[in-house]
This record gives sequence, C-alpha cells and structure tokens, in this order.
Amino acid sequence: MRVGVLTGGGDCPGLNAVIRAVVRKGIEKHGWDVVGFRNGWAGPVTGDSRPLGLNDVEDILARGGTILGSSRTNPYKDDSVDKIRATLSEQGVDALVAIGGEDTLGVAKRLVDDGINVVGVPKTIDNDLDATDYTFGFDTAVHIATEAIDRLRTTAESHHRALVVEVMGRHAGWIALHSGLAGGANVILVPERPFSVDKVVEWVLRRFEAEYAPIIVVAEGAVPEGGKEVLHSGERDAFGHVRLGGVGQWLAEEIADRTGKESRAVVLGHTQRGGTPTAYDRVLATRFGLHAVDAVAEGDWGTMVALRGTDIVRVKLSEATAKLKTVPLDRYQEAEVFFG
Repeated sequence: MRVGVLTGGGDCPGLNAVIRAVVRKGIEKHGWDVVGFRNGWAGPVTGDSRPLGLNDVEDILARGGTILGSSRTNPYKDDSVDKIRATLSEQGVDALVAIGGEDTLGVAKRLVDDGINVVGVPKTIDNDLDATDYTFGFDTAVHIATEAIDRLRTTAESHHRALVVEVMGRHAGWIALHSGLAGGANVILVPERPFSVDKVVEWVLRRFEAEYAPIIVVAEGAVPEGGKEVLHSGERDAFGHVRLGGVGQWLAEEIADRTGKESRAVVLGHTQRGGTPTAYDRVLATRFGLHAVDAVAEGDWGTMVALRGTDIVRVKLSEATAKLKTVPLDRYQEAEVFFG
C-alpha cells in the first residue's frame, strides 16, 4: 500500500510529530510506502511530493512547523479535484492522511464524498474543531501567550501602564480564555461575547485605583458592542477568510483616551504558532498519527481521529466540520470573577 500525507492551513507545533508517527508505524508495522505531499492541497493538485522514509523523520519530533510545508489551497475553488485524482493514480497513492483544521478537513470531507480515500487528523492552535476535546498546537500557543503575559506584567507595573495583549482567535476565544486565566489577566475579551468599552475602562480604572497595572487579553476576532471586526486588510484567502488584526491597538487607544493613562498594545501574532511544541502537544500529535494509521489500515475513510477524555476515537469528518467549537457562556463567566 502507498499512503500520502499532507499538512494544510496555518502551521502548528506538533505537525511533524504526526508525520513521524504516520511514517514510523506505516513502514514498520504495515510495510507501506509513505509519500509526503508538499504545501497542503497544492501538493496533490500539482503532483509535488517526496518519499518519506525512516531517516526523513528521525529528528523532527521536537521541530515546529512542518517539513512538508503548508498552504491554504482550496482545490474546490479552482475545480482541481480531477487533478488530485490524476496525481494519486500516477503516483500509485491509495489513500491520504490529511492533517489540518476546519478548511483542510472540509476539503477532505468533500473528497471522500467524491470517492477519494482520506483520513483526517485535527490540527489548530485555536482549539475550535468540533468533535475533539483538544487539538495539538493549542497547548503550545497557550503556553507561549501565558509566558508573554507574565513578562509583560513586570514592565506594565514598572511604568504604570495598561497593556493590551492581542492573541489569535478568529471566531473562538479559547487561547484568550486559557492564557488570560493562566496569566492572571484583569480583562479577557473573546469573539463569542461582544464587549462594552465602557465596562473595560471601568475595570481598568479600578485596577489603577488599587495601584496595579491592568492587563487586558483580547482575541483578534473580539468585537465591541455594536461594532465589527477590526481587519488588517480586505484580502480574502482561498476559503474566503479575511485577515484580522488591530483590535488590540484600537482598544489601547480607546483606553488611553478615556482614562488619561498610558496604554500600550502588544500583538503576539505568529509567535503563538511557531517554535518547539510542548510535551503535551508532542504526545497528542503522536497518538493522533498512530491512530490515523489504524484507520487507514482498516479502510475507515471519511473519519477523523479525535480526543475524548484521554482516549483517541474516530468521528465522521462531517461531524467534525459541521460547526466550530466556541467558548460557552458558562466558561467565560468563570473568568469574569477575576475581571477588574
């Protein structure tokens, strides 16, 4: 059997751990040939691939990013599905392991419907894929954001400033919620709940009155009441997503204008998704890869491996991509106890 593997969408700590697990178990247990397609779905569309042997994955467990490269290519936007079929036929590839988030796995689901053998592995630092408790990359992103908040607190206290920390999270505020709680933020703002600038200012002033410097953590997709998302640009990717960014700077300026206090914004951006994965993400990614191989061996196409409790299970791709997993109100209300 010849199996292809690809990584699509944004890069994420732990991708290489999945690749390593697929290659090691695929070759050593099943005797498969494993092929890596470069740059997400662009690889099968163009035929850009490389063989993956044991030596190719020997030292990649701790490496961030992906040795295969990634992209936000959508083969259904350009009617390239027949090109994928041709590539798989020409290269003798019997099945694909697609590692990605909502968009990548949405394509995987459609390809299965069109008769192509695909098994999915969930990946996103946003932790917003439904049907799995956690995705690898999330723990690393939260760890990085929390460390940044810890470091920023000392400089905020030294200069008596309000600091607004913008983290990733387009439609789901899991990174903001977890890093904000772990970092002891005084305000946490998430996309799921429009925020009142007046209330934020009230919390900030309360913090200054207690002679402490306030820390506000805001997800990039958070919006003020009656407002809309702050866009970095009007460009859209192949899946129709606009590029967000700027709510942190906007909010810092609002706080400074309304309080008369110095306020600064820090955008963590892609530092959250780069570098070495945490031990938790390495283990979770490895387990996902191992169980994806089992699904391929059993011909269980159209499924995605998922974490439920401490067990790795399989769910239908249609279930995993039907809706986003967002922060529920009760989880956000737990954090509100610490606001101000």
